[in-house]
Amino acid sequence: MKPADIPTYKMALGKRLLDIAVSSLALLLLSPLLLIIALLVKLSGKGPIIYKSKRAGTGYKIFDFYKFRSMSADADKKLQQLSTTHNQYATADTNEPKAFVKILNDPRITKIGAFLRKTSLDELPQLFNVLKGDMSLVGNRPLPLYEAELLTSDQFAMRFLGPAGITGLWQISKRGQAEMSSEERISLDNHYAQYASFWMDLKIVLKTIPAMLQKEKV
Repeated sequence: MKPADIPTYKMALGKRLLDIAVSSLALLLLSPLLLIIALLVKLSGKGPIIYKSKRAGTGYKIFDFYKFRSMSADADKKLQQLSTTHNQYATADTNEPKAFVKILNDPRITKIGAFLRKTSLDELPQLFNVLKGDMSLVGNRPLPLYEAELLTSDQFAMRFLGPAGITGLWQISKRGQAEMSSEERISLDNHYAQYASFWMDLKIVLKTIPAMLQKEKV
């Protein structure tokens, strides 16, 4: 899946050290909350507490991406059908594959899962991904493999030249609402990959906090 001419991204030492320090401290301080959420997810129904999926991050590197499970145990089996009938990014041509998939009024989400998603608490296990070095705190969202496979042309591959992250430019822009097109998301991802800096990361972090308080999910 990885294009042969995609150069390797090397994270700045300062950014990596900051990721390690912040993720370690956050996991320590949030450990009681993590245990409570784990118990609630366990009680919500069958399935694992932590949902793992294969994601493509920096340079198309594939890794296990962690989230608290917010859907029914058979969610992945239902995705293919829902992606053609309920995809926010779908067009009139429902047979055309879409690079991004977001299910409107997703019937797979559990009651506790809806709360976790609304508050972005389902994302907390990604701090382990940051600590492991799979991701950074700030970067372009790592994509499910079925999405990444559609983004291998020169126009789209630029986004993979930057770090993968928990939050980034498109997550704080319009809060991922329906009016944001796939082209806008790609443009924001490409912009971050080209111009990422400490100050841009700081700006994104500061804007992520109020964005999480809004109704739409980052």
